Order: sequence, then C-alpha cells, then structure tokens
Amino acid sequence: MSLKVAIQMDPIGPINIDADSTFRIAEEAQKRGHTLFYYTPDKLVYQEGRVTARGWPLTVQRVKGDHAILGEEQEVDLADFDVVWLRQDPPFDMGYITTTHILDRIHPDTLVVNDPFWVRNYPEKLLVLDFPELTPPTAIARDLQTLREFRERHGDIILKPLYGNGGAGVFKLNASDGNLASLHEMFTGINNEPLIVQKFLPAVSAGDKRVILVDGEPVGAINRVPQKGETRSNMHVGGRAEKVELTDRDREICAAIGPLLREKGQIFVGIDVIGDYLTEINVTSPTGIQELERFDGTNVAEKIWEAIEARKA
Repeated sequence: MSLKVAIQMDPIGPINIDADSTFRIAEEAQKRGHTLFYYTPDKLVYQEGRVTARGWPLTVQRVKGDHAILGEEQEVDLADFDVVWLRQDPPFDMGYITTTHILDRIHPDTLVVNDPFWVRNYPEKLLVLDFPELTPPTAIARDLQTLREFRERHGDIILKPLYGNGGAGVFKLNASDGNLASLHEMFTGINNEPLIVQKFLPAVSAGDKRVILVDGEPVGAINRVPQKGETRSNMHVGGRAEKVELTDRDREICAAIGPLLREKGQIFVGIDVIGDYLTEINVTSPTGIQELERFDGTNVAEKIWEAIEARKA
C-alpha cells in the first residue's frame, strides 16, 4: 500500500531529529513507501469549497542539519491525499482550532490524524474531566476566590494555563504562598481563559510518566524526571527521560480511556501519569516515541502506521 500523506506541522527546519515525533512518523512513512508533502498551518486554506495547502514535497533523512529535502513549492488539494497529519504544537488557541474546522471539511474521506473534530473537543487538560475517578482533585476557574478556596481544601497546588503546553506557565504554590493573587492577575491580564488548578502530587519528584497509546492501546512509557529544584518534568524545560515499565495502575487507566480514544479517532495519544493519577490526555501533538524506541526498541511509528493503513485498506 502506498499512501499520499500530507503533514501539517510547525517549521521543519529547526526540529531536533533525535526527539521530534513528527520526524520519526515521516521517516517511517517513507520507509513504508508512502509519499510525503509538508506545509505549515498558516498555509492551510479553505477556498470556494476546496481545502488546499501551499507547501513542498518532502523527503526526510537522518542527517542533522540536512534532515528535510524539499521539492518545488506547490499548491495542492488536500482532498486528493489519503492521510493528513495534524501535528503542529499547541498552544491550543483560535488559530489552532480554526485548522481543525477546515480539516473537518475533508475528513474522513481523507483520513485526518488525529480526528480534528475530537482534537478540538478533547484538548489535553479537559478530556481528563470525563474521568474524575482517575485524576487528582481538579478545578477550572477564572475566579480568584474559587482558586483560594481550592487551595484551602487541598494545600499545595499546581496552577497552570488551561491551553498551555510544554510546561510553560506551570506554578507550584504551597498552602502559604503569597503569590496566588499576583499570578491570577498576571494570567487574567494575558487572556480571557480560565486557569486549571490541581492538587499537588508529591510523587512527581519520582517522575511524570508519559504513556503512549496507539489506537487506544498502550504500547509503552517513558518517565520524565524533573531537574533538582524543579517541579516541572517536561523535556521542553529540562526534564530527563528515563526507561520505565507500565504498571498495573497504568494499564487500568489505559483500559478506562482507551475505548473512547479509539472510537473518536485519536490514533496517537500520550497521557501523563503521576503516581497513581492521570493528569493529562494529550491528543494535539504528543511526543515521546523516539525516547521510547531508544529505551526498549518499540517502534511506535510502525504501530501508528499499521493502525492508519488498516483504516485505509
């Protein structure tokens, strides 16, 4: 089977080819005989009943500094493709949301991965609300008094932007920290969005586990350990990836959420687990497959493409 594959992603030039999951997905696609086309989200267009993009035929190679070979720039009709990858990074703002509306116009005849309708309705920090029995105490609020009362009930808390990513803007506040009002003032001065607050989980000192699911099934995990003196374990902010095994609790969490992910076309998902608790379900642009492959040899990209090819058979 040879598929025509378009990849919507942030600029490909600056990526780290040893860590970027989209690069590994493209590399595996090419190995399997699929043809690649690359464009950035700003080049996605709806015009007169057609969904088009201006971009480049793409060949990838594992050569640092020369990893993406681009053909001549051209405009294509995305309805002519078999698969379109929705792979730009958050923040999950209106620009991001608009791309999901446009890609809805060609899905499912052209398979958009992950399904854009449900990416739009399942942002990372909101889908977990469907599974309160799996998550730490959580509140979503813009009201300062609500945030204060939550901290009074639960002590140390984590406060973060509802639609952020990569650990940006994440704060740990202990029960007596005097900065809650100042942080609230700062965040509410930036935008009109509420904040998300969760009870702090001390188990994060041992790591924040990223569990990878393909078509609703867990295929492995990596542990992301924060730097000394740091609460955040995201690799974007210096977290260290370590080999780790799936626990019975991890599998229990995956069994609870997996059927919903599969039903809603979320083929490649990364969930975050701290201790025994699910904290996020990442469907927009999850990462971690290269680290997992290095640690235990699991070719996640191969499993992803097997799931996609089964849908296109």
